[in-house]
Amino acid sequence: MAHMISIDDPHDERLHDYVDLRDVSLRRSLEADEGLFIAEGEKVIRRAVEAGYRPRSFLLAERWLNGLADILQRSEAPVYVVDEALAERVTGFHVHRGALASLERVTRWRMDDLLDAQRLVVCEDIVDHTNVGAILRSVAGLGWDGALLAPRAADPLYRRAIKTSMGAVFSLPWARLDDWRGGLQRLREQGFMIAAMALRDDSVTLDDLAADLVARHRKLALLLGTEGDGLSAHWLSQADVVVRIPMGHGIDSLNVAAAAAVACYELRIR
Repeated sequence: MAHMISIDDPHDERLHDYVDLRDVSLRRSLEADEGLFIAEGEKVIRRAVEAGYRPRSFLLAERWLNGLADILQRSEAPVYVVDEALAERVTGFHVHRGALASLERVTRWRMDDLLDAQRLVVCEDIVDHTNVGAILRSVAGLGWDGALLAPRAADPLYRRAIKTSMGAVFSLPWARLDDWRGGLQRLREQGFMIAAMALRDDSVTLDDLAADLVARHRKLALLLGTEGDGLSAHWLSQADVVVRIPMGHGIDSLNVAAAAAVACYELRIR
């Protein structure tokens, strides 16, 4: 059973994992170097632990001890019990859910593990953690098999990505592309149709692509690019088809996370 430890000093070294959670560059370095990630909120903590990630420690306001009692009883990780004002001083923001956990970061899937899938979303250089989390939530919720992320895409195990995905990052298979330049060719060799979402004159609508996929029973890799620049010319040049969402009222496109949700629904396996 976890050991309860009350802490009233924000500089206590035992709280090291939770320092300055809003400092993205600091957290990226710390979490990678020390092999950890942070889960926020009772539901997300529970999903992380139940998915098999091993807790290093918990940082909890007293009001959350009962709600997470079953999780804590099964863990040997220390539970640092603090008031919410101290949690805010340590983390750098108001932890309105009053519950954080530090867990061991592990690589669960590699690109090769996903090559037998039927439906994959492939994110190029989407660096916004909230967008990555929302995309992975849609991929999971709408029944797709997994996601691949280019080397420069945001970290799905960063706190904001986890929070936005509501823990979908713990159960959905996702992996980094082995090679940004040649990775799409590997997908093609495994029988995937490469479909790029982009605004281009030769694009087809989602409806047309969905009908084609049903008729030919094709595996599909759907490429998504950044908010501003979209997909790179190199990736667009490798696509078998360019696809768009029909729009109205003078709007040319949706936020990439919203577009992913629409496309995942329309192009799901029927």
